[in-house]
Amino acid sequence: MINIDVNTKLCAVIGHPVRHSLSPAIHNAGFQSLGLNYVYLAFDITDVESCLRGMRAMDNFRGISVTIPHKEAVIPFLDEIDPVAQKIGSVNTITHEGDKLVGTITDGIGTLNAFHRAGVDLNNKKILFLGAGGAVRAVAFTFAEKVQPQQITILGRTPTRLERLMNDLKKVYPHIKFQQGYLHENFEPYISSHEIIIQGTPAGMAGHSNEKLNFSYNLLTPQHTVLDMIYRPLYTELLQKAESKGCKIITGIEMLLEQAVLQFELWTGCSAPLDIMRKTVEKVLK
Repeated sequence: MINIDVNTKLCAVIGHPVRHSLSPAIHNAGFQSLGLNYVYLAFDITDVESCLRGMRAMDNFRGISVTIPHKEAVIPFLDEIDPVAQKIGSVNTITHEGDKLVGTITDGIGTLNAFHRAGVDLNNKKILFLGAGGAVRAVAFTFAEKVQPQQITILGRTPTRLERLMNDLKKVYPHIKFQQGYLHENFEPYISSHEIIIQGTPAGMAGHSNEKLNFSYNLLTPQHTVLDMIYRPLYTELLQKAESKGCKIITGIEMLLEQAVLQFELWTGCSAPLDIMRKTVEKVLK
């Protein structure tokens, strides 16, 4: 049980909407497990500037998780942004450090850590992204920055978004081999030629039954590692089929947890109790 007092540190997620966010359950479980005088809330806001002005005014407001649609909108109101977040052009984590608000992004490093924890080395691998949205952008930039992939291929649905992402990546990382394509075309050859598959579209998500991935699951082999960013349901059709074909699979919850761990440790200075946080979120999702 959290005892709220004048010394309690406040952390929160901001977005619009945020009612389905799992972050309060994850972080509060971690705080309580370690006996920390912290609390994590969810705020549905539309006025980012006023929110961050309020954060500055409260010394005990320690950190913010930023979700849709504010990941880009918060940037003008921050004092510092880490280099990778600057390149990506979005922030999902704000830390109150003294009189400064410092922005970073933990999505990409969290995903990289999920692969490491699963025992998967991404160096010299061909990495295939299905989708070209904000989460894929964050992960693709981070992988280009932190590992030495043989190739990064991104298959998009929206031409303007895909072109912007590919142009930005090629400009910043000219030494990396990039390839692009479209999900409405035949992309089965990409499945066969890439060892790492990262699914970042709504296909398979609860409530999106009309969206399907247009390839044969028979192309999946034990040489593949498949990560699906979706965590509702926890085991998507893609992950179930991939597992049945002998692939190593990584659920969207692992990506969510690993990025939350990085936030937790930034805000508290303590090692996050990952197992407790995982059990909590799995219980919520059952």
